Amino acid sequence: MTIRILANDGIDSTGKKLLENAGMEVITNKVAQEDLAKELLNYDGITVRSATKVRKELIDAVPNLKVIARAGVGMDNIDVEYARSKGIRVINTPAASSISVAELVFAHLFNISRNLALSNRKLIQDPSGNFNDIKKASSAGVELKGKTLGIIGFGRIGQETAKIAFGIGMDVLAYDPYVENVDLSIYLGKTAGEQRIKIAVKTVSKEEVMRNADFISLHVPFSAGDKPVIGDEEISTMKNGVGIVNCARGGAVNEAALLRGINSKKVAYAGLDVFENEPPVNTAVFGLDNISVSAHIGASTAEAQERIGIELAEKIIEYFKETNSSQSA
Repeated sequence: MTIRILANDGIDSTGKKLLENAGMEVITNKVAQEDLAKELLNYDGITVRSATKVRKELIDAVPNLKVIARAGVGMDNIDVEYARSKGIRVINTPAASSISVAELVFAHLFNISRNLALSNRKLIQDPSGNFNDIKKASSAGVELKGKTLGIIGFGRIGQETAKIAFGIGMDVLAYDPYVENVDLSIYLGKTAGEQRIKIAVKTVSKEEVMRNADFISLHVPFSAGDKPVIGDEEISTMKNGVGIVNCARGGAVNEAALLRGINSKKVAYAGLDVFENEPPVNTAVFGLDNISVSAHIGASTAEAQERIGIELAEKIIEYFKETNSSQSA
């Protein structure tokens, strides 16, 4: 009997082909959340990104489901432990999008440190206006070289972010309760003969990061109901003029506290790829000049999506091979 997989939030063509070459049927037609309980009765597995939710009620409604695969790192849209208690394999792709997210962090860092977002908006809104006034308003930029980047969460993405920081001459302070020492291997590229250098990083306390970083980037899991990683209390301990970037999870930074921090000038800049509510309707921070935003696109590069598709496919294929072998034994 053919194994059927619903790729409800899409899957890269390379991953889809790998699954099909393994004899599986892959359907990429989007099923609305409210229709999943009925439609999933016809499938053995589902792949999702952040849009589709796989909660307890849905899991109970589809006892035939064997695999839930998350294209990405965070699994806050899946009731993971409950699914596993029902014998369902839950898969994610923790390594595939690390580079893409880290590069987006620096897209925001360059954007806010040189006031590019402000200049971009003003020039587009009023191209025939006073060019010199726009130039003056967006000229108070700073260099990243020599500044200290604080990284909250030093897993794969945090480490990739640190590599870029070291590459442009920044200092790094990293906090992670589960990581103490890391030897980063930094690729220097073909021009340098594909050499790699190693940099040892010892993590520090969260308080030290907050006190001493010029810019802070978050790379932590976060679920609804959790206490924000950065709120009023944390912002009060930061340097005056700090920049905050969140390309991790919406809600990890309390947006009301961020707004207060920016209005008081304690926070000079912010870069957000994720929001407390998505879509971020009536989000007050959108009215600020010194903010850079993107639409939850951390893993949305061609390279990351191909890696994610391949990793998902390989893990799904491996699971069903294991299952078939155990059933045959």
